[in-house]
Amino acid sequence: MKQETRLFIPGPTPVPPVVAEAMARPLIGHRTEAFARLYARLEEKLRPVLGTQGDVVILTASGTGGMEAAVANLLSPGDPVLALVGGKFGERFAELAQAYGGAVETLNFEWGQAVDPEMVERRLREKRFKVLLATHNETSTTVLNDLRPLGELARRYEVLLAVDAVSSAGGAELRMDEWGIDVLVTASQKALMVPPGLAIVALSERALKAMTGSRSPRYYFDLLAACRSKQKYNTPYTPAVSLFAGLDRALDLIFEEGLEQVYRRHQLLARATRAAMRALGLRLMVADAWASPLVTGVWAPEGLEADRLRKEIASRYGVLLAGGQGPLKGKIFRLAHMGYVDEVDILGALGALELGLYRAGYPVKWGQGVAQAQAVLAEEGKA
Repeated sequence: MKQETRLFIPGPTPVPPVVAEAMARPLIGHRTEAFARLYARLEEKLRPVLGTQGDVVILTASGTGGMEAAVANLLSPGDPVLALVGGKFGERFAELAQAYGGAVETLNFEWGQAVDPEMVERRLREKRFKVLLATHNETSTTVLNDLRPLGELARRYEVLLAVDAVSSAGGAELRMDEWGIDVLVTASQKALMVPPGLAIVALSERALKAMTGSRSPRYYFDLLAACRSKQKYNTPYTPAVSLFAGLDRALDLIFEEGLEQVYRRHQLLARATRAAMRALGLRLMVADAWASPLVTGVWAPEGLEADRLRKEIASRYGVLLAGGQGPLKGKIFRLAHMGYVDEVDILGALGALELGLYRAGYPVKWGQGVAQAQAVLAEEGKA
C-alpha cells in the first residue's frame, strides 16, 4: 500500500479537501468583476483575523516576499533599523533590511527565549530608529513573542513597528490596530491552510504615509501600487487566482469554527503535545510562558541525532516532523499543530514518535506520551 505523507511541519501545512476543491474549480479572469468581488471578500474576511480596519493587500509571493515588501516600502537607504532577533526568521527580517540599505542594528536574544521589552526600551531610549522589526511566532525556536508591549514602545518612541506574523495569523490572536502594529505580514501556507504562494500585508495609516517618502527601489513589491490597484479590487500584476479562491474557502472554515475556538484548539493541541513530551522524559525547547501554540520544539535525547530520528519516523510511518535550524540543527525536532490539525492527528503523530524513539533505542513505555496527551484532551472535553 502506498504510504501517505502526513505533514506536522510549520509550513506547508495540510490543506482541507474543501479548500483543494475550491482551487480546482475553473479559473476566472483576474481583470473581471468576479475577481474584484473575490478580492473584496478576502479583505473583509482577513481584517478580523489580523485585527485591523486598515488596508490589506495580497501579493503572489511567499511569506519572505511579503517581508521584503515591508522593508522595501518602509525604508530608504541609511534609515536606522532595530531588528529583534531570537531565531532564524528574526535573522531573515534583519537581512532583508540590510539588503535594502537599512542601517540595521540587531538586538539579540538567546534562541528559545522570548523578546525582553525592557531591553528593547533601553535601546530605543539610547537611539532613534525609524523601523522596529519583530517576529511574532518564531517557528525556528517555537517561541511566541508578546507584541503588545512592543506596540506600546513603538508608539512611545515614534518608531514604525513591522511584524512577521507569517506563521501565526489564523492560529494565534492578532490585534494589529489595538497593539500598535504598522505593517503585519503573513502567508497562505501556515495556519491559513492554503498552499504556498500568497503573502498578505496589512498596513496602518502611519505606514502608508511613511511609504510615500521611501527611496528604496521596488517594482513588483511596490505596496503603494498594490493599494492603488486595490481601490478597484485588482492587482498590479497577474495574481495566483486559484490560491485566492482557496483562501476564500479556508477563511470560511475559520469563521465556521469561530476565531476564538480556533485559537483555543491550537492552544489545546500545544498543551497536549507538551504534556506528552514530558511524559516521555523529553526536554522541551521553551518555557510554558512563551511556548508557541502552533509548533512544539523538543531536544533530542542524549546520544540520539534528531535528524536521524525524523528520517526514521518519516520513512516508516509517513509522519514528517521539522528539524532544527542554524545552531539547533540536529539537536531538536519540531512538531507542528498548525492549521488543519485536530486531536486525532496529534495522537497519531505522538504514536509514531513513540515508535520512532523505540526503534532508535530510546526507552519507551508504550503509550505513555499518548496517554498523557489523551488526559489533557479529555479534561478539555469536560469543560
